[in-house]
Amino acid sequence: MAAMSKQQVAAQVSQLVKDCENYRDELSVDRIKAMEYYDGEMKDTPADPNRSKVVSRDVRSAIKKVLPSLIRTILGNDKVVEYEPMNEGDEAGAEQATDYINYVVFPESDGYDAVQDAAHDALKLRNGVIRWWYDKKRSVQVSTHTGLDEAALVQLVADDDVEVLEQESYQDQIDTPQGPVPVTLYNVKIRRTAEYGCSKLAAVPLEEFLIHPDAISIDDSPITGLKTRIRRSDLVAMGYDRNKVYSFAAAGSDKEEETEQDTRRREVFDGNDAIVKALQEVDYYELYVKIDKDDDGIAELRRMCFAGGLAETNLLDDEETDEVPFADLIVERRPHQREGNSVTDDMAEIQRVKTVLMRQTLDNLYWQNNQQPIVQEGVIVNPEAVLNPKFGQPIRVTQSTDVRGAVGFSTVPFVAQQSFGMLAYMDQEATDRTGISDASSGMAPDALQNMTAKASAMIEQAGIGQTELMVRTFSQGLKRVFKGLLRLVIKHQDKPRTVRLRGQWVTFDPRQWNADMDATVNTGLGAGTRERDMMMMQVVGAQQEKLLAAYGPMDNPFVSIDNIWNSVSRGVEAAGLRTPDLYFTKPTPEQIQKMQQAQANKPNPVMQKVQIQAQADMAKAKLDAENERRKMEIDRETKLAEIQQQTALKKYQIDQELELKRQTNAVQMLTRGPVPDVNVGGDPG
Repeated sequence: MAAMSKQQVAAQVSQLVKDCENYRDELSVDRIKAMEYYDGEMKDTPADPNRSKVVSRDVRSAIKKVLPSLIRTILGNDKVVEYEPMNEGDEAGAEQATDYINYVVFPESDGYDAVQDAAHDALKLRNGVIRWWYDKKRSVQVSTHTGLDEAALVQLVADDDVEVLEQESYQDQIDTPQGPVPVTLYNVKIRRTAEYGCSKLAAVPLEEFLIHPDAISIDDSPITGLKTRIRRSDLVAMGYDRNKVYSFAAAGSDKEEETEQDTRRREVFDGNDAIVKALQEVDYYELYVKIDKDDDGIAELRRMCFAGGLAETNLLDDEETDEVPFADLIVERRPHQREGNSVTDDMAEIQRVKTVLMRQTLDNLYWQNNQQPIVQEGVIVNPEAVLNPKFGQPIRVTQSTDVRGAVGFSTVPFVAQQSFGMLAYMDQEATDRTGISDASSGMAPDALQNMTAKASAMIEQAGIGQTELMVRTFSQGLKRVFKGLLRLVIKHQDKPRTVRLRGQWVTFDPRQWNADMDATVNTGLGAGTRERDMMMMQVVGAQQEKLLAAYGPMDNPFVSIDNIWNSVSRGVEAAGLRTPDLYFTKPTPEQIQKMQQAQANKPNPVMQKVQIQAQADMAKAKLDAENERRKMEIDRETKLAEIQQQTALKKYQIDQELELKRQTNAVQMLTRGPVPDVNVGGDPG
């Protein structure tokens, strides 16, 4: 197998780039029209001479309605992205990567501007493209230091990045307890050179983006890249050979054209002057090409950079790479196509119709307010008073002329009111096509008019649903951006970095992270109205309170400390406040551990409750037993008292009966005399 030569590679790349440029030029027609409609320049709907030139800005209005909700939903979260561990043991790295990318790398990379620009392009031009790269900068600072002693001078110039430009010494004296002491002091001028690298994100202008027309996605394209213009001096600063860079043709021309231009023009500086040459721009191609250069039957992904053309001599870099650092973002998918659907596609026809209607309506009103005069020729002494009327200026007519017949006005029927109904119909048609309404911008539909709650909720839900679909589609493309950003940090940051995060200094070492971690873009809140978002978080918070009350704050199987913080922070974001840390403090792992230890030392409230209940049951049982015993004693005493009372009563009755019998016997003895002895129970003797 023979490897491809540089000439063959350049020829294949040149043909692929030509296909990409033809495809880009085809799409540029629609993009130019979309930008013109957004800016209110409708060249396909020219205004008639001396008629109204007003333009309806429906495309601009629809985009400005939906863009705030889209950006607020994506970028309004405390954590724009969260990384998910792919393998066991990646949990700590995923959490660190989430904090580092959200709070340090993404803001440093100008990520907020890049995402907002790409979202604007996607809504207006069908697609938004974001690229990422690692930017190495070299800063030079010149400073002057005076009055340094020898130790301070040595400490200042000890760094290898410091170069001494000027130095002078002089004698001076300092006061000490022993008296003045002579010392040598120094004045120095130094140059400090420092290299600093950081990741960068930027939205790519679509006229610079190159992709193959047969591609369904960036991964599917055999070539992806950009074509831009860059100054020769910038190419030299990037490390390329100066003589080679200066030999390239200037942008938009070739060698013959440059020669003709130099002959025709007479400039103050020679065209080959170093100053002019350094500031000239050349065409620069940064291409990611899938090509089988080594002829092994498998196409490899290669990064190729050309300047001044696509010939073999214009090749600056050619190396293998592992990813294409571009992401294609859309807000509405077209099945089996790379291009998305834009708001302009749905609104362009409506804007054109409304523009014509508004012009006709205003023309009719203009004719009503400025009626055309009808003048009888020859009877007006001063015709200018009719043709160019002024307030208070008289119109003079000849004698014996009927004034009512001399001057009149044409009657124009007022039909403008018919247009108002049609304009309202077109507004409703725009809402039906795009789903974009006042609710899409986060404003409740009943905010400015009387409407029932049910009708308001239905309209609001319809607008929010379309916006949520746009957000989710857009966030799918952003996953590629954040995964690429993570790989970029892991690849280029070769040493730990200490940054200030949440009021504390934290050290991050990306070299230990897994570059294949999955990324999730948070889109939980922000698509609807703020009232709806806050209501959702209130429902979540109320449910968490119930679970905390039922199972306790520690070792709760349903609600953790992180869950509580997420609920609090999302509630702050739903209220429209960007930084929850200003209002609530997230507990650190050390604080959580102390709380858990303190909670572990405390008795379990559930067991406490069981013990208290058991003690109460035991006390109740004892009390019941004591009451039962007392009741039995009382019953026994009561029965004994009853028996004693009955015995005493019976004894009393017997005594009374005996006493009565004695009295009866005594009475009988007194009335009968002595009673003979009677032998009771024996024989008479």
